[in-house]
Order: sequence, then structure tokens, then C-alpha cells
Amino acid sequence: MEQVFTDDLTGQRIDRPGVNALLTFLRNNRNDPHVVIIDELSRFARKVPVHFELREEIRQAGGILECPSMEFKDDADSEFNEYIQASAAQYQARKNAEQTLNRMKARCFNGYWVFQPPIGYRYEKQSGHGKLLVRDEPNASIIQEALEGYASGRFDTQAEVKRFLESQPEFPKDLPNGQIRNQRVKHILVRSVYAGYLEVPNWDIPLREARHVGLISLETHQKIQDRLTGGARVPARKDINADFPLRGFVLCGDCHKPLTACWSKSKTGKRHPYYLCYNRECESHRKSIPRDRLETDFEKLLRKLGPTESVFKMARAMFKQAWNIRLGQAEERQKAIGRDIVKADRQIEQLVDRIVDSESATAVKAYEQRLAKLEKEKLVLSEKLKKGTGPKRTFEEMFELAMGFLSNPWNLWTSERLADKRTVLKLAFSDRLAYQRNEGFRTPQVSVPFEFFRNSTGKCEMARMEGEASNALFEELERWNHVLSAEENRLPDDLKQPHAPIRKGPSL
Repeated sequence: MEQVFTDDLTGQRIDRPGVNALLTFLRNNRNDPHVVIIDELSRFARKVPVHFELREEIRQAGGILECPSMEFKDDADSEFNEYIQASAAQYQARKNAEQTLNRMKARCFNGYWVFQPPIGYRYEKQSGHGKLLVRDEPNASIIQEALEGYASGRFDTQAEVKRFLESQPEFPKDLPNGQIRNQRVKHILVRSVYAGYLEVPNWDIPLREARHVGLISLETHQKIQDRLTGGARVPARKDINADFPLRGFVLCGDCHKPLTACWSKSKTGKRHPYYLCYNRECESHRKSIPRDRLETDFEKLLRKLGPTESVFKMARAMFKQAWNIRLGQAEERQKAIGRDIVKADRQIEQLVDRIVDSESATAVKAYEQRLAKLEKEKLVLSEKLKKGTGPKRTFEEMFELAMGFLSNPWNLWTSERLADKRTVLKLAFSDRLAYQRNEGFRTPQVSVPFEFFRNSTGKCEMARMEGEASNALFEELERWNHVLSAEENRLPDDLKQPHAPIRKGPSL
């Protein structure tokens, strides 16, 4: 035996490394014909056309094909027998593929992930399960922080998630410059597998609970999808730097395009910082605004956001009381979720009946889309029912950092870290600020907690929080606390104190 050629690729194609190497060897030794021995016909090819094409390629290259289990001849009977055996090999390959696919589908129906492990997971053999996804550290924690950060608003945009992942040395990069493709970030954000669920639309497998433990909850996953659909609130630019922390966040008051910034050199050689509008169609095009003037106006605006000491103490007591009421209403909320699940079941049953009775393909598609949405809503409700709706921590544990920021956002703005200044912009305002060049800032759109103080009287008759307004306020405070907790080790000490300094003047 002069040489052995092997292949790992499927026998359903002729373009295989081992086959190519064999044909090259035969052509280079055409003057010295070699016998090509295959141990079995099914190992030669798994498709009839490929079998006969490859056999002809070997013949033209000067090779002589032989097999211990059959004899290659040119008569009709031998050719018929060879065709039957090649067809049998093709049938066997297709049957194996179908059986493998059916087994994979069956495992998916039973809640098992059967594809390549996503980043943050690895396969581990477990008794009673076979191969099961388990956390793969440190990437599991990195992915979890990225997903929870985007759901809570700590990362306002996919670009921020991308930069966070790129900043983690252990996280695998897919570009040679150490960056990650935008599509990869989007793929991570939309995958239900990270919530402990799976769905395979191509196999008609709807969303279902998986056997592996998720990195996040299904509710958090749904928040991410809602944010992806609704868009981010406050864009974060990569080119913001410590010299111009408001760049891209402040809009031109005339055209509402983001202001840019630059350093300008005077005739004396001294450099001066400016904000300016670059929109050529704007009447304020390239009309500079001194940085000190704009940022001083912003600081005055920020100082006014915090409540007075008396109002803050009153609000804190009211927030705590409302939180304690929430604790006491957990049982009723559980019952309400149960009723919602029953209602969803009833609607699902009605939709299934409509799909069965409908003869319109368009109507069936619309019903199926609505059905998938209801199934997902039911899963979220079932997860809430299983985990319980009552808060797991005290008011102080949930909101101490948030209340510190609410009392005086100025404390965090004075930090030397650009990330802290970005956090202030992210938490204090619900939209970017418009600045009129000769007049100053227009009325800002502040976030829900500051809006609460703006709408209050500042007296003892503060508006009662009820229904959606109460939920919106607590959701925003929870978001604040999540964002601040992620940076807690680097926050200024006075922000982490239980009683941060309170502004003495009147509130907005």
C-alpha cells in the first residue's frame, strides 16, 4: 500500500479534501497506474450521481477502482448491481439523516437544545438528560450582565452593549481588530435560549420552556424585545469625551439636530472649546456656543432637579409606604396572574378553533401570529406565577442608591469619570435637551421620578400614587438602582450615603 486517503466530509459531494488529494496523486502518477481500493461501496459515495462521476474521474486520472465486496465490470449485470448498491448507499444516507433530524426534533419538543452551544453555555452529560446546556464561565456572567443591562436601561443602545462585550478580555471576538459584529450583538439580544426557553420556527416548534437554566428570566427577555422594537431612549455616542460630556446629547434649539463640539485656536495660539451646530440648513450653522456657557447653564438646570429636603423626606416616606403596600398585595397579584392565564388559555382555544374553521390563508397566518404572541404572554405569566410577584427585598435594599441619586444628581455629575456623567444623562432625562443659542435650555423632559417632584405641590398634600403611575415610578427607580449598582464600586462616596446632601432651594 503506497498511500491512504481519508475524508471527514459527507459522501454526498465529490468536492472533498481526501478525494481531491487522491485525484491529484493519480494525475501526477498517470504513467504508473495505481489501484484504488475502497473497503465498502457505501464509503465511496452516498449519492448515485456522485458515485458514477467520481468513478469516472478516477478512471480518467489513470486509477483502477477495486472493492473487496464487489467486482467492477462493464457488462449489464455488473452495472445493474453496482447501481443498486450505490442507490442503497444513497438511501441509507438519507434515512440516517431523517432519523437524526427526527431525534433532534423530538429532543427539542422535550425542551433540550440540540445545536451548537451558544456563547455562555457548554454541553455537559447529566444523568437522565444526556447532553445538557450548563453555564460556561466567565462568558455566562458576561452575557448575563449585558442582557440585564440592556433590559434595565444601563445600556441604552446595542452599540453600548457591543462596546461592553468588546471591553471584556475573555469574551470571544469575531473580528481581527478585537471588535464584534453588530449582527452578533443583535443575535445575542434576541435569543430566547438565554432565558431558559427555546423555539425553532423552521421545525414548527413554538416557544417552550427548556430543560437548561436560563441566564435571565423570560420577563427580562421580553423587556429586551420590547426595547428592540421600541428603540432606545437616549443614544450614547462613542465620540463623547471628557472635554465635551454633553456632545450629542444637547440638540440645537433651531433645527433639533445634535450639537457637535471642537477646539478652536485663536490668533494668539490659545485654544478655546465650543459647542456648535453643523447642520448647513440651520440658521445657527457653525455659530459657536462657548463650552463654559452651555455647561454652566446645564449645571444650573441639573441643580434644580433635586427636591428640597422636606419634600424629599416626605416623598421617601411615601415611596416606602407604597412599597410596603405592594408587599401586602402579592397574594392578590398572584390571583390576578392566575386569572390572566385562564383568560389567555380561553383566547388560545378560540384562536385554534378559528384556524381550523378558516379557509383563508391570510386569516390563518394572522391567527397564527396572534396565537404565538398569546403563547409567549402565557409563558411570561406562568413564570411570574411560579416565582411569585412579591418583592424579594426591602425598600432600602431595592432603592437606596436610586434615592441617593434622586436627592441630588449633582453629586454624580461632579465626578471626574466620564461614565458617571453619562449615567446622569441616562437617568435624569427621558430625552435629549434642546439649547437655544441666545436663550439657554428649553424645558427639559425629565425622567419619571423627577417628573413626580415637578408635578407635586411641594406641600404636605403631595399627589397620591396609584395604578400605572405608581408602577411606572417604581420601575424607573428599579432601573436607576440597577444602573447605579453596576457601577457602585466606582461611585462617589456621598452618593452612596443613606442621606446624600439635599438642595435647600425650591424644587422645580
